[in-house]
Amino acid sequence: MLELGRLDDLPLDYRDALCAQNLVPLWPSLRAVLPPGKPMPRTRPTHWSYEALRPLLMQAGELTPIAKAERRVLVLANPGHGLEKMQASAAIYLGMQLLLPGEVAPAHRHTPNAVRLIVEGEGAYSTVDGEKCEMRRGDLILTPTGLWHEHGHEGDAPVVWLDVLDLPLVYYMEASYVEEGELQSVAGDGGARAYARGGVVPSPLFERRDARYPMLHYPWAEVRVALETLAEAEPGLDAVQVAYINPENGGDCENILGFFALMLRPGETLALPARSPAAVFHLIEGAATAEIDGQTLTLAEADTCCAPGFARVTLSNGSATEPAFLFIADESPLHKKLGVYEVRP
Repeated sequence: MLELGRLDDLPLDYRDALCAQNLVPLWPSLRAVLPPGKPMPRTRPTHWSYEALRPLLMQAGELTPIAKAERRVLVLANPGHGLEKMQASAAIYLGMQLLLPGEVAPAHRHTPNAVRLIVEGEGAYSTVDGEKCEMRRGDLILTPTGLWHEHGHEGDAPVVWLDVLDLPLVYYMEASYVEEGELQSVAGDGGARAYARGGVVPSPLFERRDARYPMLHYPWAEVRVALETLAEAEPGLDAVQVAYINPENGGDCENILGFFALMLRPGETLALPARSPAAVFHLIEGAATAEIDGQTLTLAEADTCCAPGFARVTLSNGSATEPAFLFIADESPLHKKLGVYEVRP
């Protein structure tokens, strides 16, 4: 490949003249922004142990009341991007959020899309666009762009969930902001029940609904049964995996990030295809290992890890008798919309 000129090859007075007019020569940096054959991701394989971070999260509850935090979160930051960037990948933000009994995290809405994957505890809820979504371990709750939401806790033990947002992308686009609001009146919890059975959707008097986000709450109890049923019904499947979708149109449940649940059968080892989007893996139940570009990460329940795009990822369930269940978030909807989605052998 042709060796390009360097910035130091240019005379200092010429470089100064460029700077004075806010100009930059491309050729010294061309290989950095267009590397040959494959991107050079900043995202590193990273593991966050829930057992290790939980005491620090509980200590945050003692040190900072909810009134001083609004959202009490420890951000899972990828060192490849720099901890101050608060990024798990180029487009994914992760945070562990804590809500204590009796607390209410005030209502707001924002431009980034968010989901909550419940990690621990019961008795808390999110009210999203007037729908009260009760939190149980493994449940997925959407808070899409522009929808009002707040969190409350009516139970007696801490509740923790994993926040997954497309904040890095929206912030990079200079489109990230929040609006504060009043607590909502609850209109019901009909979305999760109305769409609880796959293959059928409401169509009163032959009319389909046109809500952008008709289903906001995906209970883990239903998703787990779907995975177990799929494993039993189709034992020859390469992978027992389901996608969280918009039940009205079959598309991704949110605009930018994709969400999946995966069951690793007892003793199963699964090599994933090398794909362009970065991905996050969160272990809901069981025990597993994730080998990412040759680096082996051992996952206990509620642990989280991430893999850069085009990484070689192998997931293994070491138990010979019990399945393992993982939640996966990735950047695939974004890549497909931009036309850069790619799968390599």
